[in-house]
Amino acid sequence: MAQGSMPVLVGVGQVVDHWDGSQPIEDAPSPLSLCIDASTRALADAGISAADVDTVCVTRTTDDSYPNARYPHGKNTNYPGTLSEALGMSPEAAIYSISGGQTGQQNINEMASRIYAGETECALISGSEAVKSSKAARKLGLEIDWTGESDRPFDDRGLGSRLVNKTEIAHGLFIPAWFYAMIENALAAKAGRTRTEHRQAISELWEPFAQTALQNPYSQFKIDFDAAFLATPSRKNYPFADPLLKWHMAQDAVNLGAALIIMSEDKADALGIPTEKRVYLHGSGEAEDSFFVERESYTESWAMKTALDRALAQAGMAASDMDLFDLYSCFPCAVTCATQALGIDPASDPRALTVTGGLPFFGGPGNNYSMHGVATMAEKLRANQGQYGLVLANGGWMSKEAAGIWSSARPDTFTPTETIAKRRSEDLVPTETAPTSGTVETFTVTYGKDGPDKGLLMVRTSEGKRFLALAADTALPRLLEEDSPIGLPVNVTSTEPVNVVEFA
Repeated sequence: MAQGSMPVLVGVGQVVDHWDGSQPIEDAPSPLSLCIDASTRALADAGISAADVDTVCVTRTTDDSYPNARYPHGKNTNYPGTLSEALGMSPEAAIYSISGGQTGQQNINEMASRIYAGETECALISGSEAVKSSKAARKLGLEIDWTGESDRPFDDRGLGSRLVNKTEIAHGLFIPAWFYAMIENALAAKAGRTRTEHRQAISELWEPFAQTALQNPYSQFKIDFDAAFLATPSRKNYPFADPLLKWHMAQDAVNLGAALIIMSEDKADALGIPTEKRVYLHGSGEAEDSFFVERESYTESWAMKTALDRALAQAGMAASDMDLFDLYSCFPCAVTCATQALGIDPASDPRALTVTGGLPFFGGPGNNYSMHGVATMAEKLRANQGQYGLVLANGGWMSKEAAGIWSSARPDTFTPTETIAKRRSEDLVPTETAPTSGTVETFTVTYGKDGPDKGLLMVRTSEGKRFLALAADTALPRLLEEDSPIGLPVNVTSTEPVNVVEFA
């Protein structure tokens, strides 16, 4: 394999399945079957055979992304191996990536760098989720089988870096929506919005995403939502974590798969792949932030800005040069923080911020969403030769970021992705282990079946240290008022390791 050959994306494949238990059980998709279908489409799109592939990289499934997973339908112990066998491939390298929504673009960045280094000549990157299938089968008491095994060797990279620390675990802060709701409330307070005003603002941001999903043939959900519906609590759009309602959040009940073929330009030339099929990676960047309780700000994302700045600088371009975007959209604040980092005003900028429709409306297939973002971006760039598109992939709670700049235009050179940027320890906010009082920095109220459940708050002391706390029963009503409690003083009762606050 030659070193220094330009990597190029030459094949894309996507699949959506709407099986919900009302169809024959033998038609129920699994993560493996969706990977097979998407990969078959990507190979056909590139016009190559399985024998041309020397490296397989599979996105980690949701089931494999948590410790002590239950595996209600059985465990596939080797997704790269079982996928390779199903496709008749004998790859020299097989990788099962770490967890996180950033891995869609991150895996591409790695494969491109491996190609340029001469370690890989042609890579298949694939991933999927069949949560819709799983939920339907369990609800109806149907037995579906997802077991699989292979003796083929593969590189299982595990879960990746830890996303929560002991303090967050002790206070029960571990659900993604709860972290993002706290960011939403910080942004609302910064903008001077009440709860209702902020719900309206994020619903207006979301409406064009829903409209894009309506036009996407691979969308899991094709529902004609408008801002009025999205902003209004209802049985179909219930509160989950203030200010977020159901349809403000990524929807994981999907059967979606996506795959890409990326190879060296030398191999593409040898195989006669037409130039109009080729899409190039002009720049890339990756960054990883600290634990949530330690971050400097909840109204901006250091990791997003760092990854985006690196990708644009490597491409020698600015956000104003982009024709298309697919900004990771698990929650509205992820898009808001990305547009802030890019210097874009969504209210006045005419460019769409998604090519798929986003995770609430297109669907949120676990760690694999951005594979769909890149696949859709590639198709649009093929149809609009010479345009440029930016994909931002996000993992955790704006914890891990990967960005890519794409175009059908061939760059003069390729530069491998820099080592992941990480926050310096001296830039972290120190935590207070024995707080007595402070000022509310941000918060959320979580909801259960019977309504408001608990209040979670980030609080700053007068010395600038931060601590995480639960709201006392007497404090919860204040968190539910229209006007934000951010900036109000609180007193603390601590029972190690949990802090409980009341308003002063």
